[in-house]
Amino acid sequence: MGEVVKRAYKYRFYPTPEQAEQLNRTFGCVRKVYNLGLEARTRAWAVHRQRSTYVQSSAWLTQWKRCEELVFLNEVSSVPLQQALRHLQAGFAAFWGKRSRYPRFKSKRKSRASAEYTRSAFRWRDGQLTLAKMDAPLTIVWSRPLPDGAEPSTVTVSRDAAGRWFVSLLVEDSTVKPLPPLSTAVGVDAGITSLVTLSTGEKVTNPRHERADRRKLAKAQRNLSRKAKDSANRAKARLAVARIYARIADRRRDHLHKLSTRLVRENQTVVIEDLSVRNLLRNHSLARAISDAAWTQLRCMIEYKAAWYGRTVIAVDRWHPSTKTCSACGRINTAMTLGVRVWTCSGCDAVHDRDVNAAKNILAAGLAER
Repeated sequence: MGEVVKRAYKYRFYPTPEQAEQLNRTFGCVRKVYNLGLEARTRAWAVHRQRSTYVQSSAWLTQWKRCEELVFLNEVSSVPLQQALRHLQAGFAAFWGKRSRYPRFKSKRKSRASAEYTRSAFRWRDGQLTLAKMDAPLTIVWSRPLPDGAEPSTVTVSRDAAGRWFVSLLVEDSTVKPLPPLSTAVGVDAGITSLVTLSTGEKVTNPRHERADRRKLAKAQRNLSRKAKDSANRAKARLAVARIYARIADRRRDHLHKLSTRLVRENQTVVIEDLSVRNLLRNHSLARAISDAAWTQLRCMIEYKAAWYGRTVIAVDRWHPSTKTCSACGRINTAMTLGVRVWTCSGCDAVHDRDVNAAKNILAAGLAER
């Protein structure tokens, strides 16, 4: 891996009332431009069967700014508006490439409030960040230092549902380098009782962050349901629910980062199962527990960290009978049900823990594929 890794560093910041007002206005304009672009491109295809490009939508933006009813678009930096159209173009490219569904309109309440600034729309000087249309730098809490000499190429400002403000700085990180090669490999079996079971026999306990705060969350949601629609008290109650969800998500993400980093650092090859989480979520009795486990998020972390540090990730076919196959003799136990946690192979009398056996088979299958 000779090229330098681009890495985003995310920090919390506390805007002044004037900065918050300007950013909220920018978020609204970004959302408006995205929706206008989506509407115009959809209409162009429906009426003329014509695929529009980013260049065309950029020209439309110039026309929209001249309209009397859209004159407020001139009150914010033009760069985040152009970036919104670039994101729309990426959404259409993914749709045409059959990687995602058709782009959807952004809603004020449900969509993520964010704006992306490129190098021409912010000033980075002496470790202070000043955005376009602002006089003062942002008050950022530097929870960890940026790499020495790092210069942000892109800045993304966002506000989450709990009302917290974040800034993400994309920099070239020269500190990310391949780790010394190892001879170890590990198979990883995802689960619910144990978050993951390793082929070494180790079981990583599932913290179940959502279940730990379920009672508090239910109480806050009941309180929200009693409030009058569009009232100030309902807004306060919605914020209380969002803060509980944010706490759950933060703790879950922290745990997954620590686990994925350990797996990548300690093993040269990590073999995982190519699970279809979307299909598994159709099981309504397990959907809540599967969502709380966040297997997709864990896999994503393992894959990009492996790419950073020169490790290998192998995904085994989801239909491979890893659970029912004896890791000692290869005999398949077709009669085993979901409730069986320990079983004895009828071919070689080996006694297996269900999850450890599955992890061993996943490792063997992955090494055989490689």
